[in-house]
Amino acid sequence: MPGDVNPFGALMVTYFVAALISAIIFIFMVGPSNVLVELSKINWTSIILAIAIVGLEVGYVFVYRTGWAVSTASVVANIGLACVLLVVGFLLYWENVSIKQIIGIFVCMFGLVLINI
Repeated sequence: MPGDVNPFGALMVTYFVAALISAIIFIFMVGPSNVLVELSKINWTSIILAIAIVGLEVGYVFVYRTGWAVSTASVVANIGLACVLLVVGFLLYWENVSIKQIIGIFVCMFGLVLINI
């Protein structure tokens, strides 16, 4: 993405094209007569997921524009996301968290420290 392009404009075009492709595949898979039935099954989670995806993507753009290496930024973002999702799953959805997962969070945090030294 060029450095002088507004990241939200670029993401808008990107997601517009992705939406068109998804719509074509969706209609092909469910059939034109079932489109409204399938769309009626969608709830608020799709909107929240869209907000999260835009946040992640624009975060990547900003991180790369500030000079982070592609490999480092991706690893840091994915580790951070995994740790946050583990906590969210536990607090909001009462998912079981094992000792291995807790140890994994600490190992990831230590890895983040090593990456950023």
